[in-house]
Amino acid sequence: MIEKYRIPIEKLNNSCNPNIFPYNTTETIIVYRELIGQERAMEALKHGLSIKRKGYNIFVAGLTGTGRNSYSYLVAKDFADKKNTPRDWCYVYNFKKPNSPKPISLTHGKGKIFKIDVEEAIKTIDSEISKALSSKDYEDKKNKIYNEHQEMAQKIIKELNTLAKDYNFTFKQTERGILSIPLMENRPMTDEEIDNLTDDELEEIKNLSLELSQKAYDYVKRVKEVENNLKEEINELRESNVLDVVKIYLEPLKEKYEDNEDIIKFFSDIQDDIVENYEMFLDKEEESIVENIFFPGNKKEEFLKRYEINLFIDNDGKKGAPVVREMNPNYHNLFGKIEYANELGGLKTDHTRIIAGSLHEANGGYIILQAKDILQSRLVWEGLKRALSTEELKIENVTGLSIISETLRPEPIPLDIKVIIIGDYLIYHLLYTYDEEFKKLFKIKADFDTEMDRNEENILKIGSFVAYQCKEEGLKPFHKSALGAVIDLSSRIAENKNKLTSSFNELVEILYESDAWATRNGREVITKEDVEMAILKKTNRNNSYEEKLLELIEEGTILIDTEGEKVGEINGLSIIDLGQYAFGRPNKITVNTYFGKDGIINIEKEADQSGNIHDKGVLILTGYLGEKYAKDTQLYLTASITFEQSYSGIDGDSASSTELYALLSSLAEVPINQAIAVTGSVNQKGVIQPIGGVNEKIEGFYKVCKLKGLKGNEGVIIPEKNIENLMLDKEVTTAVEEGKFNIYAVRTIDEGMEILTGLKAGSLKENGKYEEGSINSLVQKKLEYYSMLNKESEI
Repeated sequence: MIEKYRIPIEKLNNSCNPNIFPYNTTETIIVYRELIGQERAMEALKHGLSIKRKGYNIFVAGLTGTGRNSYSYLVAKDFADKKNTPRDWCYVYNFKKPNSPKPISLTHGKGKIFKIDVEEAIKTIDSEISKALSSKDYEDKKNKIYNEHQEMAQKIIKELNTLAKDYNFTFKQTERGILSIPLMENRPMTDEEIDNLTDDELEEIKNLSLELSQKAYDYVKRVKEVENNLKEEINELRESNVLDVVKIYLEPLKEKYEDNEDIIKFFSDIQDDIVENYEMFLDKEEESIVENIFFPGNKKEEFLKRYEINLFIDNDGKKGAPVVREMNPNYHNLFGKIEYANELGGLKTDHTRIIAGSLHEANGGYIILQAKDILQSRLVWEGLKRALSTEELKIENVTGLSIISETLRPEPIPLDIKVIIIGDYLIYHLLYTYDEEFKKLFKIKADFDTEMDRNEENILKIGSFVAYQCKEEGLKPFHKSALGAVIDLSSRIAENKNKLTSSFNELVEILYESDAWATRNGREVITKEDVEMAILKKTNRNNSYEEKLLELIEEGTILIDTEGEKVGEINGLSIIDLGQYAFGRPNKITVNTYFGKDGIINIEKEADQSGNIHDKGVLILTGYLGEKYAKDTQLYLTASITFEQSYSGIDGDSASSTELYALLSSLAEVPINQAIAVTGSVNQKGVIQPIGGVNEKIEGFYKVCKLKGLKGNEGVIIPEKNIENLMLDKEVTTAVEEGKFNIYAVRTIDEGMEILTGLKAGSLKENGKYEEGSINSLVQKKLEYYSMLNKESEI
């Protein structure tokens, strides 16, 4: 009866025929890097990158190892190579608003030239101003102006002395201004003579001086006007000479950059500022000691910084647009920063200390960011959204600074960029659901799949992928038999004989280790044996916990039966995942049933060791019993279900069919064959549903049976839908082929019960009863008996 459920040997694995490869080794094929099995993701990526509209940034969703990082970069690089190289950016001093430096853009490669041009011009102007203001021509003009005004002043003073003569005084022009001096015998009195005057004489001179001063006021005012005019004309002469110098060196630059309005305006501002502050360019005597103590540094050097060019972004020598992968996107790395220098306890800065971030470097191109990194800081995430929304890049320090620090607010730079964020499906759905701005700014989702169809095209592409890795990493060539083993491993990782994994990280590890084993064995070509050895050794490095459990089972500490028959006891199969290694572990599941009204008691739940999915699976059992056996009678029973010797949490519904088998066994009082383990979930209609980790579960029970001694009747029942997931290792398939182990596939609970008990499940007759002597009949009778007991207890 059970033979019809046995899975044919050819369906237990899907071994790759090495002859599918049209070459003996990978050394003989021409390789190139291409993305395998991600056509949907590639189409989405290319579509998003081709749309030049606001908001069409891209979120790349997928699991680690699917190539989402490397291939996102390759696609972006392909687009970037076809774009124009972005412009250079410089920050310059803002003469109208010094705390807001101005950005200037130039054709790529011109920023460096612009910086050199300005620096050389300022350096030359600095030296030429001193020469211009010490030249003979300048001195002649200055002396001429001075003499003219001196004559005018002398003329006024002469008029004033004529007036002063009546008061016995004379006026003399000094460095301190015009002084009145009393006369004695028509000559100015000496200090000694003044000191010898009597008080009356002094009083008389004082009164005359006061009266003279009142009448001389207009004359003195005229002299001061002449002096002021002299200063103005001398200053105008200097400014005129300085302007001539500045024009000589700036006018050619204005012509050179005449197509850039921002630069022309900057040169005009420089010209006005130099003329206004020409004294800063003159050689001065050494500053005072006090000044040097409280204001250290060269004042002229500090002043000249305003003319320096901050070459903010230099794209000289670059071709195409940039593609930047920012691996540490903290706020300053992404948005730039303003650096400060400590000066006497205060923080000082200027426009030359503005530092670019990776967004500035990627401007005009593409930037690739990891979702988990940018979401760790709210400032970073909010700043990125703000930049994409405003299409501007602002630089501002977000850390607290000293109250005596200088601050700058550089004017923003226009932002033209495509942002590619790489993350998993959960992050994408959280952002899409809870962040309104996200769905406006990231309208394209590129979904990287974890698997692809196992067809000839993709098999050959994986062969090409292996060849590419050999070439890039210096590995030995792979023989086609070794490639066949890699393909089998790929299907095993994908958990489907008709699929191949798109997660290439695990494959690459095996490639490296296979090369190491080939080297150790002295082979020049990697063989199938090297690949199998690499897989085996990787397992051995990570299966110590599995071996400890097998030891406990062997010595009887963990109770697992592989022979005999027992009522209400069954071997279920679970998965233990250790990260790099997962294995199947048999668990004894027991069920006790008796009359009562408590229904099915999940002992794991009562002990707070059951997850939500496992709870759901147990609740489904009640629905099955009601549908199958209690349509015409009320369901009365109490059943307790537990995983024996399980002391940690249990979740998942892959044991729900196993629990139901044990429950039916207990109700029917029919023993279950302990040599057969079971996995699979069940719905309320009794249909067996597929589960994950089927290969590991089968191999896990096989190891226990092998440990206890194979007798030929051991085996595993799996859902029929899981047949396509079978990629069992060679030892298990050989044991099945030799009749030492058995693997069955079922579609319903009835089919599983027939295998486990050897009895017919039994079909429902027209009278609402099941076939006499069948499993279903025995269960039905037991439930009817419980219902009768309930009626008797109520009388």
